[in-house]
Amino acid sequence: MTGGITSPDAGWRQADRGPSTQHSTKKRRKRGGGRGRGEVAMVDDVEFTSYYGRQIVKTPVWKSPDVPLYLFLGGAAGSSSILAAIADLTDRPKLTRVGRYTAGVGSMLSVVALVHDLGRPERFLHMLRVFKLTSPLSVGTYILSPFSAAAGATAAVELLGWFPRLKRFGGVVSAIFGGPLATYTGVLLANTAVPSWHAAYKQLPYVFGGSAMAAGGGISMIFVPVDEAGPARKMAVAGAAIELAVVHKVEHDHGILSEPFHEGRPGKLMQAAKTATAAGAGLTVLAGRTRIGAIASGTLLAAGSLLTRFGVFEAGIASTKDPKYVVVPQRERLEAGTNEHASTVTR
Repeated sequence: MTGGITSPDAGWRQADRGPSTQHSTKKRRKRGGGRGRGEVAMVDDVEFTSYYGRQIVKTPVWKSPDVPLYLFLGGAAGSSSILAAIADLTDRPKLTRVGRYTAGVGSMLSVVALVHDLGRPERFLHMLRVFKLTSPLSVGTYILSPFSAAAGATAAVELLGWFPRLKRFGGVVSAIFGGPLATYTGVLLANTAVPSWHAAYKQLPYVFGGSAMAAGGGISMIFVPVDEAGPARKMAVAGAAIELAVVHKVEHDHGILSEPFHEGRPGKLMQAAKTATAAGAGLTVLAGRTRIGAIASGTLLAAGSLLTRFGVFEAGIASTKDPKYVVVPQRERLEAGTNEHASTVTR
């Protein structure tokens, strides 16, 4: 009945090719234990080679590039706010200024991307009407809103040169929300029914957190003189190492659900992201203390972070379009549960 479900170029792989096709073969079965007695029945042995051309999990209505840009901008803004607070405490005024500008501009642009995806600004305001600790989307709204207000105000007074105490207070507030902003989007994606996102629920927050660190540090390295950019270099290299290590687990630890991260357009994006991030981190270590090296490595790290968000997003979307990513893991869990129950009974 199910022989063709997981075979290459057949079965579930044909789920997007239109109406189902069935192949019927007739088998002759005898009653009476095969001793030649009893009537002979003709039965159809039907092999399904597709799932009626329909997917099981509905594809999210989130749009690209709006959502991947939102993920990238929010992460870069969050890590930059933390970097700015560290720079302020260690008396690095140029790094502080760049970090605050990046956090402020990034937060504003991320809100624009989110509202554009929602379609109407009032939909974002409606999200503020309810606060639910069990909803990552609700919690994320209440992280993004105060962060954007604090980071935007801090960037504005930094630009105008007003209220130095207010600048520091706003910088601290935005830094407090910066870490959650950089990682909650990983929780948000993993909390959906999208197969490849949900399978990586333990890793995605770390992937996005490390990617945010690499982006924030990389952007600061581009615009800050090398003698003040020490914390940015350290953050960038640490973030890149975290991102590459955890992405490896996402791509290899989840069986068939890791497959979308390797194939097609998502696979190309993820490969480009890893290449850019690894090259950026290596160049930071080797030449990050030179102006040209800092600009080149910072650009590579920021590009790698952006590509990671697009790759993860596209991989999740791809996993909703093929029913095998729903059915095969379900069967594996069912078989594992049956085997566990059988072993418990025999003890």
